[in-house]
Amino acid sequence: MPRYDAILFDFDGVLADSEPIHFACWMETLADLEIDTDWERFARECVGLSERATCEYFLSRARKPATFEEIFGRYPQKQERVRRRMHAQPPVMQETVELLRGLNGYKLAVVSSSGHAEIDPVLKAARLWPLMEAVICGEDVARHKPDPEPYLKAAALLAAANPLVVEDSTVGVQSGQAAGFDVLQVDHASHLPALLRQKLGA
Repeated sequence: MPRYDAILFDFDGVLADSEPIHFACWMETLADLEIDTDWERFARECVGLSERATCEYFLSRARKPATFEEIFGRYPQKQERVRRRMHAQPPVMQETVELLRGLNGYKLAVVSSSGHAEIDPVLKAARLWPLMEAVICGEDVARHKPDPEPYLKAAALLAAANPLVVEDSTVGVQSGQAAGFDVLQVDHASHLPALLRQKLGA
């Protein structure tokens, strides 16, 4: 019997190398506000945050006058840019797809702060959708990572007693740990297959 009965994956930066896409699309959407940041700083300070928290970050870095409502109001534009790019070329490695298809005996779920409009089409295009018993996104919970609610909700839906959480961001790791679950942290989506196989003893 496996040590874990389920594996709960973050999406951006774990299953998909999509964080740079999110950043690029935000910067295009907010170009007129002259946001004072770069990819390295964004990755360090924003990866794993909810979209509202990310908008607050951009507001704090805007050189031009702006309001939170104005920036958050552009979220649908950013979503559409992300959707088009990720649908055209899903940022999921084939090795990751093959790995997940071979995870027999584990219930699988995605737990992300991003929205269904961004994640669901990529899961379907990469043919991962049928493998997932649940997909929990930002709009499905009242409290976002680092709160444990997203992972607790996923575990409840899967009736999982001892799930493994797979995360890349600090807030995601904190969320999984606060839920009382074991957490595997990966530093890049390309490292997921090797690290997960090692963790599972496969």
